[in-house]
Formats: sequence, structure tokens, C-alpha cells
Amino acid sequence: MSAVLVTGAAGFIGSHVAEALVARGARVVGLDNFDPFYAREIKERNLAALAGRDEFELVEGDVRDEELVARLFAGRKIDLVVHLAAKAGVRPSVKAPALYADVNVRGTAVIFEAAARAGTKRIVYASSSSVYGAGAAAPFAEDAPVDRPLSPYAATKRANELQAAAHHHIHGGDVVGLRFFTVYGPRQRPEMAIHKFARAIDEGRTLTVYGDGTARRDFTYVDDIVDGVIGAAERGRGAAVYNLGESATTSVSALIDMLAERLGKPARVEHLPPEPGDVPLTCAAIERARRDLGYDPRVPLAAGLDRFVAWRRGAAARN
Repeated sequence: MSAVLVTGAAGFIGSHVAEALVARGARVVGLDNFDPFYAREIKERNLAALAGRDEFELVEGDVRDEELVARLFAGRKIDLVVHLAAKAGVRPSVKAPALYADVNVRGTAVIFEAAARAGTKRIVYASSSSVYGAGAAAPFAEDAPVDRPLSPYAATKRANELQAAAHHHIHGGDVVGLRFFTVYGPRQRPEMAIHKFARAIDEGRTLTVYGDGTARRDFTYVDDIVDGVIGAAERGRGAAVYNLGESATTSVSALIDMLAERLGKPARVEHLPPEPGDVPLTCAAIERARRDLGYDPRVPLAAGLDRFVAWRRGAAARN
């Protein structure tokens, strides 16, 4: 029986993708190394809905472990790889560029090589809106120049796109990249802005904003991202790259106000200088994804924040 390999399956996006694939009748093999970037317990909770399901198998291990990855492919018929495992975050990458390159670039090479040896012809992998840097005209189109990344993280994600192009040229098949734009929603990583801001507001603490709050982001609800991943798995071809965003922008200050309103508490904000690697704007052009993948984001920020706050309150009540 064939299976889908989801790397980073215990993470924020990976756990949602794994659930969606199982719900569609797929057998899913999840690979995750439970990186201590945030607590293992959080990732274990992410997989709670899949625990004990015959259609889901969890393999604990690192994408850089060539022997483990080779055994994983050898022991199963993997007909699709959804490669989401990575060291995440722009700011942390500035402090650990070699580690980010090792995990994100070498780890991707290990996954791609194992897929080639096993004859797996369909790969969907996570890129990032950070590849656009600060020079792209909004909305960012996939054919805009992406040769000036502003952080080591962005550089690794652009490297993944080049790896995919080379892999497709040599081995054929479909190796489809998805540039995610500021994903949020239930299970969002605790250090990401919306989760971090909500926690500070709820606890009455001062929250930190790097810059003056005018930076604008294209916030994308996780269910829309999952729909895009599924669309790419079913309809993506060649070495194409697609934006997955909402194609709408909101300033950081406006986002904080929206969170404070939903939490019913004031936000106390401290502004600090912008961090290296930060960009002033992200905004996705999504016409290509609409046309090729059937991508159709349905959850605007206001509704998504309602769902996120409800999830956060429910999670707090269970803990």
C-alpha cells in the first residue's frame, strides 16, 4: 500500500497537513525529530488527533540522518513527499546560520536524494515569502527577482527552490515549491507573532514590537495553507513555485489592536529597533496558485483571529 511521507509532521503546519491527508483517505508516515526549538509536549499535543490511527505512523528522526531516511523509503512505498521539516524563523537564523544551512539545505538534499533512489516522483516542499527580501513590488509575484535574501533563513529557502529545479532537471517528476506567507491559526508555534502577542496581552505583560508597528504582513490562515498544499500535491507540475497567501495586508499595530479587542484586554507595547532580516512588507500575488492549484483562500484575518483566540482559550482550559 502506498503512503505519503510528511516531514515535520508534529509541527504547526505539518500536523494540520497530516490530519487533512488522513481525512482524505491517505496513509501517512510522519517524520519529526521533535527539535527543542519549542517544547516537545506541544508537538505531541499537535498529533493527538492522529494518535492510535492505523492510517498514521510516526517515525522520530532527523531529515539529515541519511541511513534513517533511506530505510524509511526502502521499507514503504512512498508515492508523495510533503517536505515541511526545517529550522524555522528569520531572527533565530541570524544567530545560527550554519545550523540553518545544515538542516534546511542538507536535510532537503537528503530527502530529495532518497526520493530519487526510491523512484518517488511527486514532492511538495515548503519555501517562504522571505525569499522576496525587501525589493519586490507588491503584490509579490512568483517571477519577481529573489536573489537578495535578507536572512540566512530566507537564503536556505531560496536554496531549496534551486535544489528542486536541479532535482527536476535530473530526475524528472514533480517537485513543487510553496512560498508560505505568515501562517497563523490553531497550534501556531509559540514564538510566532500572533501567538506571542496574544499570550502577552492575556497575561497583562508588555509585548515587544521590533520597529514602529507599520510593517505589514499577509497573514494566512492555516486551513487555507493546507488547501494549497493538497492542491499542489494533486495538481502541481514540474518544478513550479507558488505563493500561498491571502493577498491582503495588515499592519502589526492593527493586528495587535484586533487581538486586544478579541481578548478584551488592553495591549501594552514596547517598540524596539527593527531586527536584521526583517522586511517591511509581505503581500502575495496568488493568481498562479488560483489557476493551477485551485487555491482559494476563504478565511480573512478577522475570522481567523476569532478562531485562533477560541482555540487558545480552549487549549488553556485543558492544560
